[in-house]
Amino acid sequence: MAGFCWQPGADLATLRLRADLLARIRAFFAARGVLEVETPALSAAAISDPHLASFAVCYTGPGPRHGQTLYLPTSPEFPMKRLLAAGSGCIYQIARVFRDGEAGRLHNPEFTLLEWYRVGFDHHRLMDEVADLATELLAGRVSLAEPERLSYRAAFQRDLGLDPHRATVAELAASAERFEVSIPPGMPTDKTDPWLDLLLTHRIEPRLGAGRLTFLYDYPASQAALARLRPGDPPVGERFELYLNGIELANGFHELGDVVEQRRRFEEENAARRALGLSIMPVDDNLLAALAAGLPDCAGVALGFDRLAMLAAEKKSLAEVLAFPFDRA
Repeated sequence: MAGFCWQPGADLATLRLRADLLARIRAFFAARGVLEVETPALSAAAISDPHLASFAVCYTGPGPRHGQTLYLPTSPEFPMKRLLAAGSGCIYQIARVFRDGEAGRLHNPEFTLLEWYRVGFDHHRLMDEVADLATELLAGRVSLAEPERLSYRAAFQRDLGLDPHRATVAELAASAERFEVSIPPGMPTDKTDPWLDLLLTHRIEPRLGAGRLTFLYDYPASQAALARLRPGDPPVGERFELYLNGIELANGFHELGDVVEQRRRFEEENAARRALGLSIMPVDDNLLAALAAGLPDCAGVALGFDRLAMLAAEKKSLAEVLAFPFDRA
């Protein structure tokens, strides 16, 4: 029929590659005794991070949840942590996740996320395992030098000549102008994080992972997300991100287990949403109850499987490695 594109975005060779990568991921974790799990794709709670947008649906069936708004997951993190608190031990999941407002060369509103948690690991030990897995999956397809680790501070000092933990808004703005970074309207004059993000995405990220896996770690405490804080001068969030050829592949944490601190962060994120005119998201009380019961010391990471497949297949966009990308779904 005219006007319809029924054919897949990915060719058959790429679909076979995806299947092979998935099989190898499962073999990797089976060899290490990590349990594969599945968690719900509908939840009464949603992510409160103001940088992420959840898809909402309405349940119209029988039972006490009739008429209730439910949310598709942006990550399986919260229910997986409930399993950890219940004594599951090390677990992983290959999950379909959903993020509204994200579409482009490296984004699709529905995508595949590989997420796993290792009990007894910190973020440095987990980086070792992430490097092992990524190297194994890309071997024979992408030529890689030895993996590199770079602290958040060292990256800013190397590429911009400033300390991100000490720099003022004025210094960050001057750096953006010096390196001809386009400054969007409405940038704050009292908060450094938006300026740090601007410089990171426009000046530092494109240079990360040139022919090698590069881990950026120990983020500012204000960007700890769901990671533990390590005291010091300055304190840092025990968090990392993985890059290859300028593309972010993974985001990992030495996981926060303090329920009081987690509740505070949820409240802080919803306050930020309110200030931006965004909807307030329902907090996951089941997660908070699980943290109160006791989360084992663990580290976790979410890796974008479609981006990894794109690099392995030497493609330029996610649409080329998805059976049916968003515009053909």
